[in-house]
Amino acid sequence: PLCDAPYQAVAEQLGTTEADVLARLRRLLDDKVLTRFGPMFQVERLGGRFVLAALAVPEARFDAVAAQVNALPEVAHNYRREHRLNMWFVLATETPEGIADAIRRIETDTGLRVFAFPKRREFFVDMRLQA
Repeated sequence: PLCDAPYQAVAEQLGTTEADVLARLRRLLDDKVLTRFGPMFQVERLGGRFVLAALAVPEARFDAVAAQVNALPEVAHNYRREHRLNMWFVLATETPEGIADAIRRIETDTGLRVFAFPKRREFFVDMRLQA
């Protein structure tokens, strides 16, 4: 919820404590049930930029490259695909120029070419989870 104490508000809805909600969330993150937790922003409205990007990663290096890519704060999420471009990730930066910097770092760190696919059109997916 958008309020001063969102975890407390959730705790009240669930009949538990804020500390319990935070502990459960930490456990879900630690157990890799969730990879990230937080708000979603339209970064372009804040002056930043999103780009979908992909790499063709040799299978023997996949885990190591995934760790390198995921270590960057600009990587919003990363997933494997059964395709020549087998690693796909989203870059989110505070400025449009930040995308080029992040791509350069990934290419330098991994030795692999980043294929960047800028957004041409906005799609809205209204995902709601029932409690």
